[in-house]
Amino acid sequence: MKPLFQLFLVTALLDASVAHAGGDAKNGELIYSSRCIACHSIDSSRTGPSHRGVVGRKAGSVADFDYSAALKKSKVVWNEKTLNKWLENPEKLIPGQKMGYSVPDAKDRQDLIAYLRSQK
Repeated sequence: MKPLFQLFLVTALLDASVAHAGGDAKNGELIYSSRCIACHSIDSSRTGPSHRGVVGRKAGSVADFDYSAALKKSKVVWNEKTLNKWLENPEKLIPGQKMGYSVPDAKDRQDLIAYLRSQK
């Protein structure tokens, strides 16, 4: 293998691992548009609450949204860790909540979280 190609290959692999570690917001937007949009919107509440500014927000705190009692009582603040747990299994994180959807694939969760993080 030629040294320049080796350098290119190592750089490409490092870029890919960094993108996965922090999530790919562009792919997260595609996932959001295909899986979440039926119930959620970035800027307006629908069946589920709006998501703009969700990272750093206390769970159950969007004004004028009718949350479950479990979510209203929750002490959860949305960050990468809590969003990952929520998307993996909402009922396990907050028993009694209303969301009946999960995202089983870890990479998809990280990409969705990266997208949500970008929506300040």
